[in-house]
Amino acid sequence: MAFNKICYIVALGFLLPFSYAHTDFFTSIGHMTDLINTEKDLVVSLKDYIKAEESKLEQIKKWAEKLDQLTDTATKDPEGFLGHPVNAFKLMKRLNTEWGELENLVLKDMSDGFISNMTIQRQFFPNDEDQTGAAKALLRLQDTYNLDTDTLSRGNLPGVKHKSFLTAEDCFELGKIAYTEADYYHTELWMEQALKQLDEGEVSSADKVYILDYLSYAVYQQGDLSKAVMLTKRLLELDPEHQRANGNMKYFEYIMAKEKEANKSSTESEDQADKETEVKKKDYLPERRKYEMLCRGEGLKMTPRRQKRLFCRYYDGNRNPRYILGPVKQEDEWDKPRIVRFLDIISDEEIETVKELAKPRLSRATVHDPETGKLTTAHYRVSKSAWLSGYESPVVSRINTRIQDLTGLDVSTAEELQVANYGVGGQYEPHFDFGRKDEPDAFKELGTGNRIATWLFYMSDVSAGGATVFPEVGASVWPKKGTAVFWYNLFPSGEGDYSTRHAACPVLVGNKWVSNKWLHERGQEFRRPCTLSELE
Repeated sequence: MAFNKICYIVALGFLLPFSYAHTDFFTSIGHMTDLINTEKDLVVSLKDYIKAEESKLEQIKKWAEKLDQLTDTATKDPEGFLGHPVNAFKLMKRLNTEWGELENLVLKDMSDGFISNMTIQRQFFPNDEDQTGAAKALLRLQDTYNLDTDTLSRGNLPGVKHKSFLTAEDCFELGKIAYTEADYYHTELWMEQALKQLDEGEVSSADKVYILDYLSYAVYQQGDLSKAVMLTKRLLELDPEHQRANGNMKYFEYIMAKEKEANKSSTESEDQADKETEVKKKDYLPERRKYEMLCRGEGLKMTPRRQKRLFCRYYDGNRNPRYILGPVKQEDEWDKPRIVRFLDIISDEEIETVKELAKPRLSRATVHDPETGKLTTAHYRVSKSAWLSGYESPVVSRINTRIQDLTGLDVSTAEELQVANYGVGGQYEPHFDFGRKDEPDAFKELGTGNRIATWLFYMSDVSAGGATVFPEVGASVWPKKGTAVFWYNLFPSGEGDYSTRHAACPVLVGNKWVSNKWLHERGQEFRRPCTLSELE
């Protein structure tokens, strides 16, 4: 790593790179791991600070005890006490000099500038956007993997090594973040979980009155008026003078009276309930339901008859000289579109080299904005990525050659190797790798045509979640370290294969590293020629 690329500030006995200031920490587990070491060093420094402060307090305590005895005597007979000229002088001296020295002692940082250094370091810590992003990730995981709030709060997730749990205050914070997004569905879930944990006796700084205030309003916004009234009554039992709750109760009673007068039919009520359910699940479009089911390992569409046609084999890259004597292991993952997986295709040493090269330059992954044609960040792509060229490392060059040998496609017109690390709940929602007809300028600046194929390395195992899924065809491909999957995005005619629409599922537990190579049309004219039929 070049020294001039990353600057460091030395404080508290640890190093923290300037380049990490406000860099969307939540979008990359790789960058978040550095914060663990930072926090550890902060704890060590804090302990030193406590020891120094305890020593300082001992000095202050002795001074206070001496003055306590002195002032007790002086206040019993002030005039008589000050009648002694030495006492008068020492009073002047204490108030003019010694109390100032004591003030300096109280305000003095005894641990080599812990407080000032802490202030400096805070500018390199995660910010509100990171906290909000991590909270939204938990809500996303909850929806995608059908996790109830109690399961998530208690940390009962598959494949976890270090079990953790959410306090009532944590649940309250999640509910507040959902509330600020006008997401009343999740507001209700997490405020109820916070309330449940407090009712079970958890000691917390979270206040039931505040929780009930948010909860009753979120429930009302979802149309459950009777439950909102019940919650508001409970709030008023705890705080009868609560101004907003009293106002809400009057309004709720007014609405209920109007409904009673209107005497709505049961049919109309059912229609209203259906509308409320539809609003609650407005984000759950058909494709999203298929996407989430596949992420959970449900909804696969591979019949036993089709599955019998999938094989594993030793593959020599169509008699490539490099692989005739040492063919690689290849297996079929799917038939239409054809997706193949190469096993043991990248070594642990190569993976670590690629990660080390990529990590210093990881930045928030972007997508093409179809309206502006420019790259921009998006909520549906939560990861960080970096691009590696073949000329900067023999390992990257060797990987590029391997891809060319095994696909038979020219990599000289391909994009650089993209390395991606997914953050908390990291995902990339359904998308196409190729440019569609409504995006004629998607790759115009490259001058190499459309993306003909995708090669995807899995550089880590993932404990839970993180699959690559194809909602159009019902396929799920699960990460396995050291393997790679390959598929064509275009038919031989050059037309886009819309069945290759795919997504990266949220990472539930673990750390997902991948790298991919997008190969383009130019240079493939004789390697993958057009067929006689333009429809093929």
